[in-house]
Amino acid sequence: METNTSIQQEQLRLRDTLEEIGQQLASIGGRYYGDDFTEQLLDEKREGERQRLTLLQNEPYFGRLDFLEQDTPKPLPLYIGKRGMEHSANGAPYIIDWRAPVASLFYTFTGGDAPVAYEAPGGTVNGEVLLKRNLSIRKQVLERVVDSYVRGGDNLGLSDEFLLYRLGEKKDNRLRDIVSTIQAEQDRIIRAPRQAALIIQGAAGSGKTTVALHRLAYLLYQYQEQMRPERMVIFAPNAMFLDYISGVLPELGVGDVRQTTFADWTSELLGVPKLLSKDDGEGKQWFAATGSGAAGSAARAERLKLAPGRYKGSAAFKQVLDRFIASYEAEYLPQQDMEAWPGKTLSTDEIREWFQVEYRYYPLAPRRERLVARMNRWLTMALGEISDPKQRKDRSKTAKQRLRTYVKKLGEVDVLKLYSQLFEQLGQETETASLPQPIIEQTRNDLKKRIVRQEDLAPLAWLHLAFHGVPSPAFDHVVLDEAQDVPPLQIEVLKACMNEPSFTILGDLAQGIHAYRGIHRWEEFSSLFEPERRSYHELRQSYRSTMEIIEFANRILPFTDTLLPPAQPVFRSGEPVRITSAADAADRLARIRQFIMDNGQGGMATVALIVRTEQSAHELFDTLQAAGIEASLITEGQRGYSGGISVVPVHLTKGLEFDAALVIDADAHSYTEMPQDAKLLYVGCTRALHRLELLYVGEPTPLIRSSHN
Repeated sequence: METNTSIQQEQLRLRDTLEEIGQQLASIGGRYYGDDFTEQLLDEKREGERQRLTLLQNEPYFGRLDFLEQDTPKPLPLYIGKRGMEHSANGAPYIIDWRAPVASLFYTFTGGDAPVAYEAPGGTVNGEVLLKRNLSIRKQVLERVVDSYVRGGDNLGLSDEFLLYRLGEKKDNRLRDIVSTIQAEQDRIIRAPRQAALIIQGAAGSGKTTVALHRLAYLLYQYQEQMRPERMVIFAPNAMFLDYISGVLPELGVGDVRQTTFADWTSELLGVPKLLSKDDGEGKQWFAATGSGAAGSAARAERLKLAPGRYKGSAAFKQVLDRFIASYEAEYLPQQDMEAWPGKTLSTDEIREWFQVEYRYYPLAPRRERLVARMNRWLTMALGEISDPKQRKDRSKTAKQRLRTYVKKLGEVDVLKLYSQLFEQLGQETETASLPQPIIEQTRNDLKKRIVRQEDLAPLAWLHLAFHGVPSPAFDHVVLDEAQDVPPLQIEVLKACMNEPSFTILGDLAQGIHAYRGIHRWEEFSSLFEPERRSYHELRQSYRSTMEIIEFANRILPFTDTLLPPAQPVFRSGEPVRITSAADAADRLARIRQFIMDNGQGGMATVALIVRTEQSAHELFDTLQAAGIEASLITEGQRGYSGGISVVPVHLTKGLEFDAALVIDADAHSYTEMPQDAKLLYVGCTRALHRLELLYVGEPTPLIRSSHN
């Protein structure tokens, strides 16, 4: 609802705000380029203020809340923005930062005349909301005013109007912030205390990734003394996804938060060239060979426990690693004295005293360094006791050689070599084998060729932390996205890099397309934390797609074998989902061309042509190129997403959004009734915001047969 009076009122307020921002910018002054350290610090602070105000100019605020505090004579209009600002004349809050305690009312208040309250640093503040107003300002222009609540008004259907307006906007090639449309259930997660692990099961399109990013921004605001952005990290499934989300935190005024993949982080941790992070299909092939659509879910789950990725990322394999670590350290020292020369011996007991008592709190690698340094000092002091220079020189040469020989027996702490050694030992086990023999043989062969698979990253990182210690500084907070495809051991690795667990773990079991190395139930993660240090949240409301698309995807959900409830769409209706068949390859190409043309004319800025495999993506891309149809190809390892028309294998669409999506190869061969195929198709169908079409040649997949007329 908007009236001429409210529009005029907000236009005047916007004019005054822009004038105030302009005055504050003008008062900052120029840059300092001298050598004075104090002036350099002041200049850095001024430059930060200049950047903050410059960003404020484009969109100063997005909401207004008229709040009547208890025992005060009149309401106070609070304007809420992505950044806060005080008035230059009196220092009073002029724009309220969305993360401030009072701003929580803007997100949690859903209507009604009942009193409300928020928690401030000084205690609970009670009062009443008289007005809740949504404002859309783009490039200093007031575009829309929506009163979602007016005390005394009918307020029918107004709360969703602004949300639907924003959801109806076309997408570009970057994820956007949702700070102006955060919903109450999202706000509760964002503002949750830091000293816990939040596990979030979010339906496709529920905004779980953006919620996690906004939570980072909130934590940095709320816990400024305890948390630093450079001690936070976001782990995403691939580099392209990182590029897709890269604009959200800077838009919220947050910098220096590391965004990476676990493969890249592990490579850096181990100090080796980038480890193999590409999913080469080994796990998929194993799953296809051992799983069956006809088999019961219990039988499938039992076989899946033996999948290499599942086993190597499990608590059981962590115990194998820990036993190996303890055994290796216990047998590390040679069982012999170190004789420098006849009559001068460093005994095994003394060496063991240094190594196992004095240095016992150090990990093995730094303990080795300290032991070698101590032995060198002992030898230097022993040589210093010899008064005859010639005798000292002769004994020095012999003694140093003997010390080098002793040190070589200690061995370098090379994690990759130790991992190979572990599997050599496991291969020699028979009745007491800790791992299934096929997994042992595969890994031994891989390591001989210096191949490291995705499933080996967490075990290697765990060994490194045990033998080399935790990198400094410790993480203040970790965001783990698409966590349903992450093994529990990876959580243990990241926990070890923190002083206290502070996690935002998010994903969707229905999108667990790498179940052969991920998890089946969130309890596999929650069991890793103390009950008081964890909380579980569900986001069922889906904001991404139209009702028609979500309802269609919900019909695929039961085939995923996850027992998840259907996603709940917001009331945003669009075109029906189309299922079409092509007679042959030529007809298929013609229908793809028509889909591209129709959506281009319909103003769809991002269009996805989703195929089953990466090989199919290459083939379709070549076909389009030969036909003169411009498109970009998205492949494994790609660093950026440029928008427009994209050809993409279905497994790489996860986390991305497109205005329109055409799921190609929706046939019975490409998508069977197996849960893994259902999850892939569910992922593909839930990428579309406004338009979704499925195309097949031959027989349609049984996953959509009931929906196909």
